[in-house]
Amino acid sequence: MNDTTPLLRHEKDERGVVTLTLDRPQAFNSLSEAMIAALQASLERVAEDTTARVVVIAAAGRAFCAGHDLKEMRAEPSLGYYERLFAACARMMLTIQKLPVPVVARVHGIATAAGCQLVAMCDLAVASRDAKFAVSGVNLGLFCATPSVALARNLPRKAAFEMLVTGEFIGADEACAKGLVNRVAAPEALDAEVERLVAAIVAKPQVAIAAGKALFYRQVETGIAAAYEDAGRTMACNMMDPAALEGVQAFIDKRKPSWAEGAR
Repeated sequence: MNDTTPLLRHEKDERGVVTLTLDRPQAFNSLSEAMIAALQASLERVAEDTTARVVVIAAAGRAFCAGHDLKEMRAEPSLGYYERLFAACARMMLTIQKLPVPVVARVHGIATAAGCQLVAMCDLAVASRDAKFAVSGVNLGLFCATPSVALARNLPRKAAFEMLVTGEFIGADEACAKGLVNRVAAPEALDAEVERLVAAIVAKPQVAIAAGKALFYRQVETGIAAAYEDAGRTMACNMMDPAALEGVQAFIDKRKPSWAEGAR
């Protein structure tokens, strides 16, 4: 791979399923400045694409993502540089959450440090049974502070803290049991399992998914009374949408909904 080779492949199928493939396998798809910028640009492109339905973040080579590029970080040891780097990474991670479509991580190999953070920030995750996860910065004397933000919002507190202070790996089944990933599949069945999840999402009305995702993250970051108030408004607005009215009527009529293409 040379300096002009794209670090990220951006593909979309006829259903509106966008696949972003990290393509820096020789560096275990580490999040260099250029990789973060490429992800940011592609995510912003998805945000403007009204035909996009789902994003799948995948990776080439033997690993999903080994976190930040430590060689790149070590080459410029200044506080200002590190603050800019982590701010750019946080912006990219938050863009995933702000997208109006679900984002699914397709995980194989290792997902460590900021790579584990990337999995945690995705709305959903499907892992190969041989995948491994760690926030291992502490092994180098560097507490994974920014990954801890995402990890603590996925795992129970004690489970997240244990990963952060030990730097130890957990396997895919344990990651699933603790809430870091949704589904685990045999390596040869990983793509099929991702497709099952994606197909279930694209079969639903786009407007409901978009409104629901936005509300989901708003309410988990607020108090319960305000969350119920926000959720009630969101659900009332959703109920007035033609797709929801048709879905409810179809349930009453004991038939499948007939959603117009524009409602998806």
